[in-house]
Amino acid sequence: MNIAIWVIQGILAAMFGMAGVTKSTQPKEKLAEKMPWVNDYSAGTVKLIGISELLGAIGLIVPWATGIVPILTPIAAVALAFVMVLAAIYHFGKKEYKGIGINFFLFVLLAVVAYFRFSKLIAFT
Repeated sequence: MNIAIWVIQGILAAMFGMAGVTKSTQPKEKLAEKMPWVNDYSAGTVKLIGISELLGAIGLIVPWATGIVPILTPIAAVALAFVMVLAAIYHFGKKEYKGIGINFFLFVLLAVVAYFRFSKLIAFT
């Protein structure tokens, strides 16, 4: 089971890492071509979302892999799951139901990571 959780963590970290780098480094106008939702937010907010996703991606891997403050890994998963809830609320308000499906799928994967990593930490205490 540990290998499966690592695979999920790796996939999620890659996805959120790429999304985070894109949102935090590209100008809002360029992002709007593929992500029209950015037009509803300031450039600073879009960059904040990107940085949050990037930090979350790092948090999914580095603390658990190094053993340095490993509780940060399930916390990162919970934080990114919260971002997915906020994204789903946005998509619901815009009647973009396809986006909700993607948010829900990522939410479930993040919840699985959070559950198994928290339970592993609790087992050690």
